Formats: sequence, structure tokens, C-alpha cells
Amino acid sequence: MAYNPKVGDPITSLDTPSMIVDLDQMESNISKLMSQLLPTGVSIRPHLKTTKSALLARRLNTAGAKGGCVAKLSEAEVICDLGFTDLLITCEVIGAPKVRRLVELFHKYRSIRIVVDSEAGASKIDEALAASGIEEPIMTLIDLDVGLHRTGVKPGEPARKLARHVAGLKHLKLIGVQGYEGHLQHLHDREERKTLCLESMAVLTQTADAFRQDGHAIEVVTTGGTGTAEFCVSVPGVTEVQPGSFLFMDTDYRNAIGTKYSNSLTVLSTVISKQGPKAVTIDAGLKSLTTDSGLAECKKSGYRYGVLGDEHGSLMWDEGEEDLDVEDKVEMVPSHIDPTINLHDCYYAHRKGIIEEIWQVDARGKVQ
Repeated sequence: MAYNPKVGDPITSLDTPSMIVDLDQMESNISKLMSQLLPTGVSIRPHLKTTKSALLARRLNTAGAKGGCVAKLSEAEVICDLGFTDLLITCEVIGAPKVRRLVELFHKYRSIRIVVDSEAGASKIDEALAASGIEEPIMTLIDLDVGLHRTGVKPGEPARKLARHVAGLKHLKLIGVQGYEGHLQHLHDREERKTLCLESMAVLTQTADAFRQDGHAIEVVTTGGTGTAEFCVSVPGVTEVQPGSFLFMDTDYRNAIGTKYSNSLTVLSTVISKQGPKAVTIDAGLKSLTTDSGLAECKKSGYRYGVLGDEHGSLMWDEGEEDLDVEDKVEMVPSHIDPTINLHDCYYAHRKGIIEEIWQVDARGKVQ
């Protein structure tokens, strides 16, 4: 008989490793974020690089969000083709193959928004749109470096010069500015995180004001993540925030911002070998749990995880903890949620241990 998990099955019947989501906890996370941020009047445009799911994008919009973000063009292609088209692509679209794909995507979905941080990048897109015969301009934001030093034009005259250039292009419509303070998301000291975030927001909003003084109709000022959104929405001039990880969380965010949001996503794993009186091997290694933000943790405290290779991990424990044996199942909490999700084909969403929904990771592997 083919392996075919179904709605109504217990999660204990799943083969492993499997990515499971506690619906009660996930829905609580959504409710907490929306109840805190929506009353401010700032729009919530969740970043879908976390979920890579059109279904979850719609669910977040039903809860009060407006549109969504994706990191890459290939993610936008998949999510749009599944019927969710109000997307901001938050990474620059650079290179002839990608620009051609952007034109094809914009030909089908005119609600797509892009960011630029260079005159060369903006001009190549303008030229490609002109050659395509599409008259309607693509909505464009200036990507501003507010301290991360990853992408974004520098504040001040470089940003104003780029805005003038974009405004002069027929096929790009300048509507806003984006600034992502990613370097602050995981600062453990809340007051430090808040102070530095507000400094970044000052750079962002002052740049938006400078653009307006130069005659540009800036409607969108977009920023923020799970670790800073609560501070961003307090700043006059910010119109939109982009939290994503709050939905599922991970140990890295939990260690930084606390337990306001629950770790609703875990990776179910099986003990496959006993390696000592207080040591076992589980079937979740580097191909199931990422390590760039540290090691995953066992949901049940008292068990220490170690990596044993692509397919294997270890769990060890001290005297007083319940022994684990072959065939026992454990839940592992990812250390970094976004790349962990990208390792899996689907989510098994359960309520009190019974599978209620099965969702595909629609844009898995879409990194172009």
C-alpha cells in the first residue's frame, strides 16, 4: 500500500521526518500579531519567504493582512499562478534571465511590485518592459540601506539621485521606499533592539520625506520583521510592515524576543538507534533541520540535539529524564524556520494530534 497520510489520521502515524504544525498555536500567533498591529492603522504585508505557501498567504489576509512579500522572483511566479497576486518582491531583480521572467510575470499579473537599488538595475527593467510593448508601468520602490548593509542604496543624495532616475523612466512607477533592519531582528536586549530600530526608522521616514520634497508621490514606506514590527508601527510615516516568522517561530527568534509567539511548527522525528544508556540517534539531520542559527532543540526539554550528518541527529540526556528507545517519536523545534521549511515538501497541520489539513510548500526550492 502506498504511503498516503490523510486528514483524520493521528500525527503519530506519520512517517518521519515530517513537518507538523499545531493549528491552535499557529492561530494564536496570528491573533496576537493582528490584535497588536492592526489597531495602529499600519498595513501588514506578511513575508511569505517563511511559509512559501499561497494558502497561508490567503489565510493571513483573511485575518487582516494586505497582500504579501516574497524574496525571489521564482517564489512570485509560483504564488501568483496559485491565485495570490498582490506581492512585493523584496530582493532586487538583476540579470537578463530574471528580467525576462519579470516581464513575463508582469504581463500576467499587474499587481506585482518590485524594489530597485541601482540605476543600472532600474534601467534594464525599463528597457525590457518597453521592448515588450506593455504600456502600464510596474510599481516600484527604492530599496534603502537602513543599516543592514546587504542591499539598498545609501541614504541622502545617492537615494535622491536614484529616485529621480526611476521617476524619469516611463515603465517604472515610483510608489515608495523599502528599508529592512534585518541586523536588529535577533538582538536579545529589547530596549537596544527598540532604540536601534527607531534610529533605522528615522533614516527610512526622513528619506521618504525627502523624496516627497523632490516631488515624488511616495505612498508606501515598508519595513520591519517579527523582531521589530511592534516598534516600526509606532513611527509616523511607516505605512507597512513585513513580519513572517511570527507564524511558526524558531529557537533563534524565541531566544531574542521571548515566548510571546509559540513555536507552532516542529519536525517530527523517530528514534532509529540506541547508542548508549542515555544517547539515541534520530532520523533528522542536516537535510531536515538547518544549523545556520544554531542547533534545533527537542520540544521536550532535557534532551540535547547534535548533528550526525545529512540524515541523522543525536539526542542525549542526563539522569532523571525519561529514557528514549527505538521507534519513539520526538518533536524538534527548528533553530531557523525559513530555510528549514524549504527542506520539506508539505506541512501536516494538526489539532490536538489529529491531522486537520495538509498544505504543500508551494515555492519550495524557488531561490532564483
